Amino acid sequence: MSRRKITSMFLITVLVTSAFALPTVTVLRKSPEFTIAEGSGKTTQLSSFKGKVVVMEFLFVKSQHCMRVAMTLNKLNSELGPRGFQAVGIVFDPPNTAESGEQLLPVVVNSLKLTYPLGYASKNAVDSYLGRSGNEILNIPQVVVIDRAGMIRATSGGRGGNPALEDESSLRTLIDGLLNEGMSTGAKKK
Repeated sequence: MSRRKITSMFLITVLVTSAFALPTVTVLRKSPEFTIAEGSGKTTQLSSFKGKVVVMEFLFVKSQHCMRVAMTLNKLNSELGPRGFQAVGIVFDPPNTAESGEQLLPVVVNSLKLTYPLGYASKNAVDSYLGRSGNEILNIPQVVVIDRAGMIRATSGGRGGNPALEDESSLRTLIDGLLNEGMSTGAKKK
């Protein structure tokens, strides 16, 4: 075989192989409704944020990893909020525990100086929203990214989730792209 044919076959093999190595893409789907019950007694429907790019973090209050992601969301909420970004945190309780994180909501909000809603939900409500069956391994935090139209665009944890969403740089890039979607078409008015 000629050197050119060998090079061509090698490149084709690399391209085909790399296509299978790409991470799975979350199938675009409408976000189900979800009630955010804050410690103050106020409730907010997730759908009330339609028109904004929303990142929901489902978390345990005693997880350092969850608290680190919450601080990242707080930073992004302060920086990107004026452009249409909204962070939301949902505390739920680990399985097989007698304690409830609901009482710790004010402590978490105050200690982390959160600038976004932090609510509480039952594990069943969280599982229902995430479409998680009882026999799946529970990964926390669970991050869900929702576009301005209310469509889930990416998730971390769970089936097909992207753990890069728990990294500030990766999450910022995704949010920035979603905030910019449709901006050029909407800006052209005479």
